[in-house]
Amino acid sequence: MAIAIFIRTPARPALVLLLACGVGCTSVFETSQSDLGLLAPRAELQTIRTLPLREVEQLGDAAVAAEPPPELPRAVVIDASEPSVPISIEAARAAALENNLAVRVALISPSIAAEQVSREEAAFEAVFRVTGVAQDTDTPTSTTLADAQQTFRSLNPSLTLPTRLGGNVAVTAPFTRNSTSNVFATLNPSFTQDLEFSLSQPLLRGAGRRSTTAALRIAAYDQQIAEARTKLDVITQLSAVDRAYWRLYAARQEIEVRVRQRDLAILQLERAERLLNAGSVSEIEVLRAESGVADQAEAIIRAENTAATRERELKRLLNIPGLDVESETAVALESTPDPALYDFDPDAMLTTAMATRMELLEAELQLSQDLVRIDLAENQSLPQLNLDALYRINGLGGTFGEAVEEAAANRFEDWRVGVTAVVPIGNEAALSNLRRAVLSRLQRLATTAGREQTIRQEVLDAIDNLTTSWQRILAARERVALSTRTLRAEERQFAVGRSTSTDVLDASTRLADAQLSELSALVDYQIAQVDLASATGTLLGQARVGLEFAPRPTLDGSRYTPRATGPASEPVEGARLSRPPTPAEELAGERGRQTRPVGH
Repeated sequence: MAIAIFIRTPARPALVLLLACGVGCTSVFETSQSDLGLLAPRAELQTIRTLPLREVEQLGDAAVAAEPPPELPRAVVIDASEPSVPISIEAARAAALENNLAVRVALISPSIAAEQVSREEAAFEAVFRVTGVAQDTDTPTSTTLADAQQTFRSLNPSLTLPTRLGGNVAVTAPFTRNSTSNVFATLNPSFTQDLEFSLSQPLLRGAGRRSTTAALRIAAYDQQIAEARTKLDVITQLSAVDRAYWRLYAARQEIEVRVRQRDLAILQLERAERLLNAGSVSEIEVLRAESGVADQAEAIIRAENTAATRERELKRLLNIPGLDVESETAVALESTPDPALYDFDPDAMLTTAMATRMELLEAELQLSQDLVRIDLAENQSLPQLNLDALYRINGLGGTFGEAVEEAAANRFEDWRVGVTAVVPIGNEAALSNLRRAVLSRLQRLATTAGREQTIRQEVLDAIDNLTTSWQRILAARERVALSTRTLRAEERQFAVGRSTSTDVLDASTRLADAQLSELSALVDYQIAQVDLASATGTLLGQARVGLEFAPRPTLDGSRYTPRATGPASEPVEGARLSRPPTPAEELAGERGRQTRPVGH
């Protein structure tokens, strides 16, 4: 059902006031900060904090009372003439920030999202149009009262300004020149120069700032989501570097263990040969010793292959120029495990995770997007009611100058006010869209709750793994000591003929297994710290990491070159989203966790 009402009225003051308001209220033509929705603090998205751990005991050392001040890692310098390049764990992290390809890819995503914000902002740009018409007519006529020949020229420049309220304000200055063969024409040729002000404004559907700027707010949320995902990707890659570093350390140490075990097998072979020559043992003892040497040679080959594979993995993550995966230059690991017992509060760790995990901030931003979509769907379910207003000043003359003077005198005016109403019968499509938006939000709320549960589990599992790995280190060291004593005893027994080469080799194997178990516990303890930092949304080390990417849309046109830096400044405390939700955002009584504090 459509209703159109057109009113002609001399109520010039009311219409002039309406048009003046549309033109004069500059705020409806400019984007305000509220049009961009809720904003998370920049520091929370641009700064990766470090895991707060306090050492209370070190193996063989006194307790540490305070943490050392942070040190900047040295730059990794590649010299192709050297067979290896020394890299510490801190330098590895810095190199990954600078060169890792996955980090580079992630840092571009916020810039792409920022361009989408700019695109949505461009929807409110003013539009200048010019329309020109040239027309000649030559029509036979049976009366001198009608035009037989006519020459018509027109030029219609206009400026249209979209408003943040959903309407358009237009200023038009049409100019025409008309020449006719009609002898009764008063002015021939005649010129017109008018000045028109028009306003088109929806009053229900599509009306209001929140409805008009919905796409802009969604794009601004997408930019923040991209920033949160970028921070998460950087944490993931740096954690992967730490794990690869310690796994390479484990592989290198395993080679040393296997080599020592082979050396012990060779010593046993030499002892067996000496005793055979002395007639104290049979030939079978020499054969058993030779078999043990061969077994260790195979174990060394496997360990070397594992080390080569893990070194290439570390090189890929670091992506240092001159240290490619196919490079013959080896990575010399400067850092070694320094196991220490840490004192931490599981509740504080859970609080840290709830405040810093980017998955939760991403969920909050998505919930905010859902509220925008619900608001928009509510608005789109309303009837359509549009207001159209026009005010025209007419100018007519025998020349262009006379037409302009007539318009300036403002003696001839046109007025028009129109209202158009369109009411859908049933409106089921719009109502279905609204219900779907509400259900999508409810689904995301449940998904967010499940994500929180998963994060809590990850933190608690990481704490348990850290504690277990510490206990494994203590147990493994005791096992190494006992296995060493057992091997020495078996060697003495063999020397007096009360043991066999098999017994000595078995004891050597048990010692190697104990040493590998200790090595595994040490490396697992380092990786457990990495896992705990990752579970809490932080990093290991003393220096914070800063990220720089496309700025929030502040309408100043500035841009950043996306990159990762470190160390970063202390993040600003505050709410995750910088203002409380509006009443429309409390649909169905659900605030959607919009003002959860950062926590530390």
